[in-house]
Amino acid sequence: MNLPLSLAVGRYEHTRELRPQGIDLVLLEPPIEEMHFRFARFREWDVSEMSFGKAVAMLAEERPEIVALPVFTSRVFRHSAIYIGEKSAIGKPKDLEGRRVGIPEWAQTAGIYVRGMLAHEYGVDLESIQWHQAGVREPGRIEKVALRLPGRTKIVAVPERSLSEMLAAGELDAVISARPVPGRRLFEDYEPLEREYFRKTRIFPIMHLVVMRRDVYERDRWVAMNLFKAFDEARRASLARLPDITASHIPVPWLSEHVRRWQALAGEDFWPYGIEPNRPTLEAFVQYALEQGVCRKALSVEALFAPETREAFKI
Repeated sequence: MNLPLSLAVGRYEHTRELRPQGIDLVLLEPPIEEMHFRFARFREWDVSEMSFGKAVAMLAEERPEIVALPVFTSRVFRHSAIYIGEKSAIGKPKDLEGRRVGIPEWAQTAGIYVRGMLAHEYGVDLESIQWHQAGVREPGRIEKVALRLPGRTKIVAVPERSLSEMLAAGELDAVISARPVPGRRLFEDYEPLEREYFRKTRIFPIMHLVVMRRDVYERDRWVAMNLFKAFDEARRASLARLPDITASHIPVPWLSEHVRRWQALAGEDFWPYGIEPNRPTLEAFVQYALEQGVCRKALSVEALFAPETREAFKI
């Protein structure tokens, strides 16, 4: 008899053939923000896709309530995530210093990557920025994890307003957001910049990973590796489909050519799971999270993930 497990995950092309051995999945597909909120606050299901930022904050606790798998369901370059007003005089990253910049949450994964990139690639003094936290489109959004803000960093919570509203009214100079915000992007032609960023750093930003409740993991430790293998097999099947021009697996023209261009830059396995092929990204992110006070202690990349998923048998 298979083990029943509840799993919340987005509707991805690379997870649609998910068939873990020995497990019957109860599949849940709530909207991403709802998924992260309900699992981070209440642990409502056994296994969940989760924001990488919130996951590292929880994994740095004395006894984490979650165990992570090196399965990376969502990855997005984030040069495109910095928005400025339509008539803004901001023209380059250093111009953000001393300005009023909105964020949906300090621990939002996209924002951690953007701030890390601004500091390390463009020399921006993050502590000089006047940070304002609010919902992107709706008022009332709050931080989900406890923060230890570094140095002079201060965040003003604005629970009664939205970032979109404040940017449009000129009350903010810029907004960092994973979701689009009315305005224009600081980096309008962002794709060439993101390609060069990857060439230079080998960072392909991981937005979401998969985590288990610790009690589920400790009750049946074999589940971690069986889930990892199932996610990896579904991913491999998806990557094999994408370049196929026989049929339109995704309703986008010229997809196979886009895949070919990305593969030429990133390699044959252009959406890898596991630790080693993702080490530059993982090391950068845990460094950024520590520097920005999202993570209360330094974490090694190996310490992030269930030990069963760090190695495999050899014949």
